[in-house]
Amino acid sequence: MHLLRVQVPDFRGLKDIDITFEKDFVPKIFPLGSQNGGGKSTLLQLIFVLLHCSVDEDKQPFLANLLQGFKIYTGLEKRVLAIIDIWDGEKVVQMDFFAYNDSFFQKLLALDIKKGNEENIDKQYLSFSVLTQLKLLKSEIYQLKRENFFRKKNHQLELKTNQEKIAFLNQKSTEIENICYNVIEYLDAENITYICNYSSKRNSNKKRDEALLCHFNNIDTEEAEDFLLELSNQIFLAAPSTQIFLFLPPNDRKLLFGHSSKEDKNYYAILESARSKLNGLFTYDFLAVELLIESFKAVRDRDFREAIKTGNYGNSYQSLIKELNLLLGNKRINVNEDLSGVNFHLYNNGKTIELYPEDLSHGELKRLSIYAWLKSRNIEDAIVLMDEVEIAFHPDWQYQIISDLQEWGPSNQYILATHSYALCEALTPAHVKEIEPKLIKQESNIRNES
Repeated sequence: MHLLRVQVPDFRGLKDIDITFEKDFVPKIFPLGSQNGGGKSTLLQLIFVLLHCSVDEDKQPFLANLLQGFKIYTGLEKRVLAIIDIWDGEKVVQMDFFAYNDSFFQKLLALDIKKGNEENIDKQYLSFSVLTQLKLLKSEIYQLKRENFFRKKNHQLELKTNQEKIAFLNQKSTEIENICYNVIEYLDAENITYICNYSSKRNSNKKRDEALLCHFNNIDTEEAEDFLLELSNQIFLAAPSTQIFLFLPPNDRKLLFGHSSKEDKNYYAILESARSKLNGLFTYDFLAVELLIESFKAVRDRDFREAIKTGNYGNSYQSLIKELNLLLGNKRINVNEDLSGVNFHLYNNGKTIELYPEDLSHGELKRLSIYAWLKSRNIEDAIVLMDEVEIAFHPDWQYQIISDLQEWGPSNQYILATHSYALCEALTPAHVKEIEPKLIKQESNIRNES
């Protein structure tokens, strides 16, 4: 997967964004620069949430949080949110994400009402969100059918109960499809997929009166769900946990600024809960020891499989130790025999000093964390968005992170929101993408200052 182009006409602080990320550039690493307040973090979060959450109903509340307040202008039926072009290895797929007001849905629904169905139109169906109900019904039917397929003869009671549920859900699904026939027909004909409803009013989830939809170019609606599912597994966002994550509920975001809450809530606990649901999200503030342990377990198992297959143990475990020690410089990693934890040995003037993760610098911990994250999650052929990756790095390491990423995950595309000149200088000027106010000083400004 490769993000080719992103266009955002007007979202929060982002205005007239149009950035191209060339697929033939080597390395596939693109610094995204601006001065503070340019909207780099907002742009990365928008791309991530659209591509990671659109296909999964359980993740769509994060989309609704991000879009709160995104209103359709008076007199218009729709408003474009973002246009994203993806190279899937064979073709370019363009996704046009836009918002419709539910009044547009009701106009389409009125075509059915004119046919004499007015008395059958329940108020719950006067919204695009009824399409989510339809998707959930079909998903539940599919799961019940799978359960029936695996039932044994001694589970006849459960089998009968499931069949009754399936019959009821099929009836409900058919009822919705009949009522919304014109809506479904219109969306299919226009190659549009409904994503979710959200509130056009800030800090309110009570009335989700606008809907996010996506128009696809180069694939049809039958392929769209599979494409979004694959894409959701191939898009990642790494950011510091102190970042303001716009996909969290607005009231929870306020906790980061010390706002009190009636409930016993903690911002970082809320963020951790979000991370458990957003498997593509990573915060790299501190060394995630569990990621290192996962990495060691993975290579141990790989070596064991190699031994079963060939009679000789592989060298994946030793290779991982060697790579980690190269990252650590004058320190060496030491793994507990039961793989329950790690510590480090510092060799200084013939003496061995034992260190623990808390003894390493923030920069060392962060560099190890990024490496462990990419390796433990087997992140390959993916789009990796990284926000302020240079924090806690010496300028030499800011420059070095480019070659690090290229070595640790060469098949990935990386887009790095940054303020670092050193990081940008590690690549060609054409790799560096900018949004206003620009990071790179214009030549005329440099002359004037001198």
